Amino acid sequence: MNVENNEDLDQIAKALFVINRHAKTALNPRELYNLKKQAIIELLKNNNAQKIGLHYSDRPKLSRQHSTLLVKVGNYYFHILPNKQDFKEVKHLGNIDKNFRNPKTKMSLSQAKRIICSYLNIDLPEKKRTCSSYYTPSSLGRWNQSYFKQKRRK
Repeated sequence: MNVENNEDLDQIAKALFVINRHAKTALNPRELYNLKKQAIIELLKNNNAQKIGLHYSDRPKLSRQHSTLLVKVGNYYFHILPNKQDFKEVKHLGNIDKNFRNPKTKMSLSQAKRIICSYLNIDLPEKKRTCSSYYTPSSLGRWNQSYFKQKRRK
């Protein structure tokens, strides 16, 4: 999927917003954040997104302050980790503006993943179905074959 018009870019921006929102609450957000990062890097490479500036992070790692790169995609803003070149090229904006919010968006996570994977020309990541360590298969709703075999013998 190439970004041919503003509607395509808007769809990609909405999909990135949905992926980012779900990543913040996911139990294992690495896959979602990687998808977001790949898409934003590709958008920057194709000049469909622009670097706005650097912000101090709200959540410093190991009590050490670090910065994040603010990127604009369509009408949406996202933070990604900057590289060393960004510190030389992009202006530092200070603390994050808490009053600013991205537009509200309604889109399912699966649709958002499809849009981003289509843009990146990659296959959708397969869901790995794993059972929790507390999972015990239920016998409810199953026929107990040995019970019926005994009934027939009598």
